[in-house]
Amino acid sequence: MRIIADQDVYKITIDKLTAWGHDIVTAKSLDLHKASDEELLQAAKKANRLLITRDKDFGELLFLGKKESSGVILLRGDFKNFEKVHDELQKLLNEQKEAVLKRSLSVVEPKRYRIRHLLK
Repeated sequence: MRIIADQDVYKITIDKLTAWGHDIVTAKSLDLHKASDEELLQAAKKANRLLITRDKDFGELLFLGKKESSGVILLRGDFKNFEKVHDELQKLLNEQKEAVLKRSLSVVEPKRYRIRHLLK
């Protein structure tokens, strides 16, 4: 899958996504590390990439602000339990079709993930 990683995503997560065969670019590599959340959503949509982040504000932007996106994956957990988050992230990416993820906010946490479909 094609993914943009927000500046708050751990390097170990980016390395795992790359090792799993995903096409991942970072907000920093796109000179978006100082961009607002809305600008980051727009850039991901324009590039037709999922956005992966640890920033909970994206849920509010998508559901209350009704901002358009190409899908957001929100990672939740502390660094000490991120191996479990990575296990669930890998499960999400293996079990769900990209088309579903691109119309959703997916929340990944230790031992589970959930998908909230975005309204069009």
